[in-house]
Amino acid sequence: MSVTQYLLNAALLVLVLGTNLGRRVAAPRRLLFPVALVAVAAVVLLRSVPTAGNDVQLELAGVAAGVTAGALAGIVMRVERVGARAWTVAGASYAAIWVVAIGGRIMFATAATGPFATDIGLYSMRHHITGADAWTTAFVLMALTMVLTRVAVTTLKLRRQGREDRSEGGDELLRSAGSGSSAPVGS
Repeated sequence: MSVTQYLLNAALLVLVLGTNLGRRVAAPRRLLFPVALVAVAAVVLLRSVPTAGNDVQLELAGVAAGVTAGALAGIVMRVERVGARAWTVAGASYAAIWVVAIGGRIMFATAATGPFATDIGLYSMRHHITGADAWTTAFVLMALTMVLTRVAVTTLKLRRQGREDRSEGGDELLRSAGSGSSAPVGS
């Protein structure tokens, strides 16, 4: 793993945690920003997707892991209504999911180019995985689907909360959420 890849993973973790931990106004821009980043990352990082041997199965496993981790992150992120505003609230369990996912990718990449390079190479040969590009693609797809799934789960929770509030005579949650700013937990 290159220094650039370490820095990108660290920056992703800082960005995800810095923009989501605590209580945050659920503004549409907060949901669209990570989707835009994922779209750019897909274009830049997925110029070619290996499809020989069992590469597709490995890549699908990466997608499944991303969907699972993203769903868990979305589930542990609470959605609240305070007055006319919608808020998301993320705490330690949310942070732990992201640290495990990103830390796991870093640990695998470090092991694959260091002490376990031979073992991972032999595993790849035995299971007809064509090489490092297939592993990289699987981990990129994992990261992308994790972000997209977390945004989808959060959006669904916001919409459900908005329907519940409207059925009780409240204001539309998503419309009112766009007018606020973030605030620390407890404010």
